[in-house]
Amino acid sequence: MSLKQSKPIDRLYQDVVDYDLVIVPDSPLGDALNRRLERPQFGPFAITPRRLATRRRETAEDRTAFLEVIEKTDFNWKQIAYTVGNILQCWEYQGNASAILAYERYDTPVTRRIVEVLESLDTSSGLLTEYQIDSEKDRSVAVVGEQQLTTLERTILPDSYDCVERFTDDSFEMPPFRIFDSPATIVDTVLETVTDESADRIAIVLDAESEYSPLIESALENAEIPYYGGPGFIDERDHRALIQLLRWTTAGSDTRVRTVKSLLSCLGVDLSVEHEEKRVSAVDDPKVEWLREFATRADSMTFEAVLDAYEKKTGHRLETFREEFATLGLLEEHVTPKRIDRLTFYLDTYEVPIDRENEGVLLADAQSASFVDRPLVFFLGLDDTWTRDSPKRPWVDRDAEYDRNIDGFQSLLQSGVEQYYLVQDVSGGTPVTPCLYFDALLETDFERFSGLQSIYHTPPGRSTKNGFRREPLETIVEPKQLTTISQSSLNTYANSPRDYCFGRLVDSPDKHYFVEGNLFHDFAELVISDPDWITDERIDAVVELMIDTTRPFHRQVDLETRRTKYRVGLQTIATYLQENVPESTSFVTASSGWESNQVATYFDREVDSPIAERWFEDESLRLKGKIDLVQSPTHLIDFKSGQKQSATQVTKGASITEPSDQPNFQALLYLTYWRRQQPDSALEFTFFHFLETIDDVVAGDAALEDCLVTITYQPVSFDAYAQSRTVFDELCTDASNACTKTFSKTSYETYLSVCETHEVPRTRNADEMAKTPFGEALLAELIDEVGDYKYVKKGWKQACRHLCRYRKEGFFAGDLDEFERFVDEQLEELNRYRRGDERFRIEGRSGEPNYRYVNNRDMLLTEPRVLRRSREEGSSSRADSSPRADSRSRGDSRSRGDSRSHGDSRSHGDSRSPSESMSETDSSSRVKQAQQGRQADSNTSPPDSDSEVKR
Repeated sequence: MSLKQSKPIDRLYQDVVDYDLVIVPDSPLGDALNRRLERPQFGPFAITPRRLATRRRETAEDRTAFLEVIEKTDFNWKQIAYTVGNILQCWEYQGNASAILAYERYDTPVTRRIVEVLESLDTSSGLLTEYQIDSEKDRSVAVVGEQQLTTLERTILPDSYDCVERFTDDSFEMPPFRIFDSPATIVDTVLETVTDESADRIAIVLDAESEYSPLIESALENAEIPYYGGPGFIDERDHRALIQLLRWTTAGSDTRVRTVKSLLSCLGVDLSVEHEEKRVSAVDDPKVEWLREFATRADSMTFEAVLDAYEKKTGHRLETFREEFATLGLLEEHVTPKRIDRLTFYLDTYEVPIDRENEGVLLADAQSASFVDRPLVFFLGLDDTWTRDSPKRPWVDRDAEYDRNIDGFQSLLQSGVEQYYLVQDVSGGTPVTPCLYFDALLETDFERFSGLQSIYHTPPGRSTKNGFRREPLETIVEPKQLTTISQSSLNTYANSPRDYCFGRLVDSPDKHYFVEGNLFHDFAELVISDPDWITDERIDAVVELMIDTTRPFHRQVDLETRRTKYRVGLQTIATYLQENVPESTSFVTASSGWESNQVATYFDREVDSPIAERWFEDESLRLKGKIDLVQSPTHLIDFKSGQKQSATQVTKGASITEPSDQPNFQALLYLTYWRRQQPDSALEFTFFHFLETIDDVVAGDAALEDCLVTITYQPVSFDAYAQSRTVFDELCTDASNACTKTFSKTSYETYLSVCETHEVPRTRNADEMAKTPFGEALLAELIDEVGDYKYVKKGWKQACRHLCRYRKEGFFAGDLDEFERFVDEQLEELNRYRRGDERFRIEGRSGEPNYRYVNNRDMLLTEPRVLRRSREEGSSSRADSSPRADSRSRGDSRSRGDSRSHGDSRSHGDSRSPSESMSETDSSSRVKQAQQGRQADSNTSPPDSDSEVKR
């Protein structure tokens, strides 16, 4: 792997040391040359055109131009930002401010007015336009990398100067790519090398908007290693909280606690997690009283008043923000949604300058940097996000821009004395596409990093020096062994054991559907206890109780629809129970309620029916749960407010042999328990979805049957049941037409003979059954007895479907026996995890978890789903970190001259190589590279002056 050789900085210095003035395209390159200057120098030596023209007075030109224009015009702020960006960019590429007016699309009254304003200002572009190098003062001038200068930058050059190339005719042999399993292991590897003493000699180049950025920043902060080039003005915790407080003042009464959680934290409010889904205005907790009271005064408050209130509440002074309010003319303005939108647009679009400590590890943005002057440089990621987007504007020569970008990329990759390219080959099961510039630079076909010269690495061991303090226990504490499990826990565990683990450890916020479901169940228990007590007036009272209880979760505008939903649900429950509650409960033993009933308490009623809310915990079966209603000795009812599932979906979710990604063991678990209470009896378990017919109720055409889904249990094997007279009679009378016609012309004895000589397969698939010996023998007997007719073959297929339907809509003795063994196995495995014998795995029974049903997604750090190479040491998990949430709008123009910020190098001493702590396995396979370069468009203004290297 070779690139065009970039001149080492010391060699480049020797090429230009004898010149009076050296023009360079990058500030970091100029600073590196200046640090090596050993002779007295009056005036600048190595400098960018923009710094030279502005006498080193660097400013974020697009931001200062924007501020001037909003003061002098009444245009929309977004329109101003867009137009200012276009004018400055065209100025850069064409050499004068009014050049944009030559393009008809951009020649608008707004553009002409803003051009007039910009031409009247002392912008850095204006100074650059007027500046000319004095050839008498600077008698010898060298220009390094002239092709990387823009048209505007070249206007300052004298008639006579020498060109110095940044590259040689030699090739640069790239070090191998070092492939890791995850961004987290890459960051760990970097931290193995970085220390307080070596921080000033190290640079880290990465895409500022990638997941590497927050990971490396938090890791360096945690390790107390200084760095610069990281978070900006709006990343400050108090600054973000102030914006959130401003938003809160106009957000209305429907704002949820979770949306202002970070604000509450800054205000010193530690609110219980149970309130996170509730509206702040409805939370009954004195801790949020200040925030609620603050919102009532918002209409009369100015931005300054809000800032004063925040400072007083937190004790933190935000002078920089006060200055920005004054600069934008907002300080004494009243807070309105429109003004808040303007403020947030400004902060998202432009980087407000802040004072930085320029020491420690240098973080450089791969999208803008082309050189860093540090001895040891880590390059993280190197994927397609490193490809720089060329502006899609008519004044941009995109071929020349591409050449500038690819030269900058080659120069960047050769920065430093030692370079380490740390990458992923696969992310989330998808191959990582290397930066598209490699396609043009490397003379080989490849699709991913493993197709190039590369080394696989096992992760380094994590340091535990900053971990929790450990104290020896006086006695050994044995982990508690779980002896029973509920259906909800079993469902969660089957989907993802690790999600189950975190569900036991972490509190979850209250959800409106939990609260509503509990109230519906409480009402049902009250109806079961005394069906005749329920009246329409009392149902209305329960509706209002539910509205009052769930009010913190719902917007005011939604309460009427909720009221309708609650009334329909309550009426449906009452109607069903008044028709189906048994008059006698002698078939069950007495059972006291195991928790309070909010509806009964509201009406001051007693509820203690032995057939309702019946709790069970069977140590022998290792099962526990709560039965909503025992309707008869052989029939259980469960009330459901959620979406209805068919019997087929329920039994599929409970399959042991074919694990489902939507596990649902409730019916199977409850029938297994109730079989113990009613042995040798056919049983039924019915899901009563009392909200299923809400639309039909409103239309006046509802039927209770549409709410019911019943799962059956037969106390015999499926094979025995399938050969019963009952099944044969159904094939003759209740099956599809061709089936009934066929079987009515044969005898039960013929059907029984096939069942006795061939085992009926336990499959849910009719096509599979038809291909088994049983299916083929049944067809042969039907043809022999009825005739070789087309309807006979069709009836035979319908018979196979009918037999499979029993498997799809119910369970048999073998299914429950299998489930009992399954529960034993799952509890044994779970207890091994609890003892620490193994780590709770992420994958469920069907493989990758169904994340729709995962409750703690942020805590599941998934590993890449690829075949891994064998390694002597274990691998670590991949950390799912999202890119920075506050990504700013960046300009679409190339950063101009002096707007490039610079790297630093205090020492050229040796730095410890990361290979000292890595295990390696060589790899160099070649694969086809078909990915083409990309070009993107951007409609925002050019980047700020410090947006290149310092991020």
